[in-house]
Amino acid sequence: MIKDSSAGRIGSMVGDSMPERVLIAASFVNRIGNGLFNAASALYFTLVVGLPAAQVGAALTIAGVIGLCAGIPGGHLADRRGARTIMMLALAVQAVSMAALVLVESWTALTIIATLDQIAAAAGGAAWGALVVRVGGERPARFRAKLRTFVNLGVVLGTVGAGLALAADSRGAYVTLILGNAASFALCALLLLLLPRYPVLAAPARQSRWLAFADRPFLTFTALYGAMGLQYPVVSLLLPIWISEHTEAPRWTVAALFAVNAAFCVLLQTRIGSRIETPHHGGRAFRIAGLLFLVSCPMMALAAYAPVWAAVGLVLAAIFVHSLAEVWESSACFALGFGLAPDHAQGQYQGVLGLGFSTGQALAPAILTTVVLGLGTAGWLLLAGFFAALGAAGPPLARWGMRTRPQAGIAAEATG
Repeated sequence: MIKDSSAGRIGSMVGDSMPERVLIAASFVNRIGNGLFNAASALYFTLVVGLPAAQVGAALTIAGVIGLCAGIPGGHLADRRGARTIMMLALAVQAVSMAALVLVESWTALTIIATLDQIAAAAGGAAWGALVVRVGGERPARFRAKLRTFVNLGVVLGTVGAGLALAADSRGAYVTLILGNAASFALCALLLLLLPRYPVLAAPARQSRWLAFADRPFLTFTALYGAMGLQYPVVSLLLPIWISEHTEAPRWTVAALFAVNAAFCVLLQTRIGSRIETPHHGGRAFRIAGLLFLVSCPMMALAAYAPVWAAVGLVLAAIFVHSLAEVWESSACFALGFGLAPDHAQGQYQGVLGLGFSTGQALAPAILTTVVLGLGTAGWLLLAGFFAALGAAGPPLARWGMRTRPQAGIAAEATG
């Protein structure tokens, strides 16, 4: 009895049903692989293969831009042919293309293989979103929160593993990391075989094929989502530069902020995200996220005016507030991104949402390094106000979105 009860509690921590546990496990494995590869890719192509950094950057940029175009048609295909099928095909392509990277010896080969990988990643990402909706069950917010918790944990474990391998600084270590990522794609695809074959949902008669492009509330949310996504490079790009160039804090503070950010996101995601279930909840959560960013950004700026240990304390306190905001923001985007999309077109809608987010991420480095770093403290305050203004748009956007949904959706919202 005790053993069964313990197993039940552990199972509930991971997921409330077998399909939920399968998708969480698949995503966890995949993100470990991502963590392995992301930490090693640039160094492998520059130090081991011997390509100039500018060529590596150009190849990855070309691949990323072309890949952006694949998310929407990939999502539409997932709606019509089944999300599990399209996601498994995308994962298979990524497994092969990732393994092929160890054979790259030229810029042309890197560009072609990376482009195939990014096309598959965009299509698979949209299909993944549609699959999350089908698997979510009766408590989708709780499931999505758990899913993101394990996704974050997977990235952390993968990054730690990459750090250990990179310490060896050998071709064999880099190749092991890349092949480890390829294996994670293959294992993820095999795990998806354990999911039910969900039937394709029929679209209503006389409805536009590309419904998402006529959905103005959703397109507006996509723009807000892409803009609010600037908060991710604040941690990965902007704050490390600010710490090293404008504060007295020691360099190890950069590593500490990554650890704190990852730990708090893992610990708080389920606790907060499981309560944000409807688009109306999502709108309010989006506003809370904006207000928290309004607090965290000035704290980061103030670190430049503090002595060593005060600067360290300010940075770590700021990253705690920022991490809390990140959890509210991601939970809000789940609730709005999935809640405003019709069930039969989730793949297409997630493809549009992914395009908006990826566009924001592509523009973020230039915006953050020129505007914020260029203006210094004033730039941080401008960024804080920008996030707060975006967040304030959350509640009215949610109301607008639900007013324009079919009557059945409004009734469901009222009883939710």
